[in-house]
Amino acid sequence: MKRSLLVSPTPEKKEYIKVTPETAHWEHLHFSAVRLEPGQEWEFDTAGFELALVVLGGTCDVTSNAGTWRALGSRADVFSGLPTALYLSRYTRLTVTAGNEGVDFAAGWAAATQDFPPRLVRPEDIEIELRGGDNVSRQINKMLPPGFPCQRLAVVEVYTPGGNWSSYPPHKHDQRRVAADGTLLEADLEEIYFYKIAMPETGFAYQRIYNDSRSIDQLMLVRNDHLVLSPEGYHPVVAAPGFDCYYLNFLAGSDQSLASTDDPRYSWVKDTWKGLDPRVPLVTLEMNKKYLKRSLK
Repeated sequence: MKRSLLVSPTPEKKEYIKVTPETAHWEHLHFSAVRLEPGQEWEFDTAGFELALVVLGGTCDVTSNAGTWRALGSRADVFSGLPTALYLSRYTRLTVTAGNEGVDFAAGWAAATQDFPPRLVRPEDIEIELRGGDNVSRQINKMLPPGFPCQRLAVVEVYTPGGNWSSYPPHKHDQRRVAADGTLLEADLEEIYFYKIAMPETGFAYQRIYNDSRSIDQLMLVRNDHLVLSPEGYHPVVAAPGFDCYYLNFLAGSDQSLASTDDPRYSWVKDTWKGLDPRVPLVTLEMNKKYLKRSLK
């Protein structure tokens, strides 16, 4: 029996999603999604790993032997503004304490051999990319993009309007390939897709993971708080009409890069696009400012 690449949440637990290399059957990525009530804590020691923490909704304080950061987060949920992220290097002991409204956050980590300074990424630091066209339009918020001062992790979040496709044309990053001039053409990466769906009681999306040999070929129904593992192959996503879809991508592997290769059978679709879907961007910095004004009242 082939193992499923879909990971379902355990809502009754504070750490309601957990992925390790052992459970994922890969080498690099660890991941946890954590929901804390006001005043609750989550403690962690990065040991030999570098870690990125992304505030999904609410606020929290992070205290550590590398520094202290107060009131991180300025959105009620992922559909209410741009993210706040915190990068921490190896041998960092940290405690996350939920603020007055509680907090929902995700953390991903991977083994590292180098150290980098801690770095807070605020909503105003986020680079927004509007990618694709027509019904393949989506918004990418870059938190730890290629070139970020870390060794291995890359982190972005993607918003797909209801009825649209993303991660399309299907692309892969499972084989390290370098051009004759040294340009990296494709990295060998493991990838996590962690989902939030607008109107979560009824909303859904689909994701397919497949490789050229079809030793992997799975089509998965994803709902709010579900996670999909992408160990190799192509990984397109489509959001149900009427339900905007969010996913958080953590990647780690051969390079701190997002270099990928399109499935050549579908790459022609790029030449048919007429323009961007007017619904993107779905979230903006102005939404964060409105949230902060309300929270200060």
